[in-house]
Amino acid sequence: MKGNNFINGAGIYLFSNVLNAVIPFIMLPILTRHLSPAEYGEVAMFQTLLGALGAFVGITFVGAAGRKYYDDNLSENELAEFIGSCIQLVLISSVIVFSLFFIFKSNLSEWLALKASYILFAVLVASCSVIITLRLGQWQVKKQAVKYGMLQISQSLFNMLLSLFLVVVLLKGAEGRINAQIVMSLVFVILALMLLKKDSLLMIFIWRKDYLAEILRFGVPLVPHIAGGFLLSSVDRFVINQEIGLAEAGTYMVAVQLTAAIGIVFDAINKAYVPWLFEKLKNDKYKDKQRIVKLTYLWFIVIMLGVVLAFFIGPWLVVLIAGEEYAQAGEVVGWLALGQGFQGMYLMVTNYIFFSKRTGMLSVASMGSGVLNLVLLIVLVRNFDLQGAAIAFALSMGVRFMLTWLIAHKRHPMPWFSFV
Repeated sequence: MKGNNFINGAGIYLFSNVLNAVIPFIMLPILTRHLSPAEYGEVAMFQTLLGALGAFVGITFVGAAGRKYYDDNLSENELAEFIGSCIQLVLISSVIVFSLFFIFKSNLSEWLALKASYILFAVLVASCSVIITLRLGQWQVKKQAVKYGMLQISQSLFNMLLSLFLVVVLLKGAEGRINAQIVMSLVFVILALMLLKKDSLLMIFIWRKDYLAEILRFGVPLVPHIAGGFLLSSVDRFVINQEIGLAEAGTYMVAVQLTAAIGIVFDAINKAYVPWLFEKLKNDKYKDKQRIVKLTYLWFIVIMLGVVLAFFIGPWLVVLIAGEEYAQAGEVVGWLALGQGFQGMYLMVTNYIFFSKRTGMLSVASMGSGVLNLVLLIVLVRNFDLQGAAIAFALSMGVRFMLTWLIAHKRHPMPWFSFV
């Protein structure tokens, strides 16, 4: 792949993801002026539940489909059968999770401060999100960045406009924001399935035990990895809700959404970077590896400079965007940005593990870091309130990055110390 193709792809992904990030920024000052911190906390708990469900309704199967594309001598029909097998497993997983949630809906409703109906709808939304991501992932591996961007942006615009209509015009409060996410998911999962069918990438009514086994071999070891990621990036809202209150969880969510813009930039660059990186690794040329390492270290420096800036401008930015009622969120922006910085560095090293197909130890690193975060959260939140949660996040993300880097070097050695 030529360098200019990588730059063009990165540009499209960056534009798409930045625009995708701008949309929540546009909504944030409007929603924070129409939702109280407690109502915003309710929205935060629903979104956090969605993040938790991803690991259990099949988000890891998306990676299996993306990696399958790079197999030698793979026909289009075989890829369609593989994707169909992924969707079969998503449906099976979703039915199991829905059944468990239905049984324990009252307990979950009390613990999460959400209506029981929304807890059940969360399973549906999470399942739809996996299938939509599966459609996006196939465009990514085929380097069809424009199509990727169009669907992603359309989804965000639909979500924004419907949310604003329900919250601002109809004054539906937190219910309006949550209902918009449910409707958006249903509309776009239908569209995603239609687009997969249009590209001859959808064969659901087949039964390939070999593909089901392959998907499970790839995906199941990653479930602790995804669960660990949830413990790192989302469980803080559960702890804050339990230890401090729903309103504080809403305030913290505002800071999380502001710093999420950093993560979106990292994700955009990584989406364009992965196909280019995998091709270079497949060619297995030492000079290419040295160049990759140099670029990685340069990117690490840029990330840390951005984090330092966030500590200075974060408090001012929070008040400007969200209003004085959410000023407390400014105290944690810098620490959350540091955690996002470690996430960006983590993305640069974790790709080697996925390329090797030996993902088991990645789950150990993620789950271990996630458990560390949970322990730090309980201790630090009780002593330092919201700032304690942000510090726990930053420290745990730093530990995950270092552990993942070590595993990546074991799985696919790179000239990290001999790149000159």
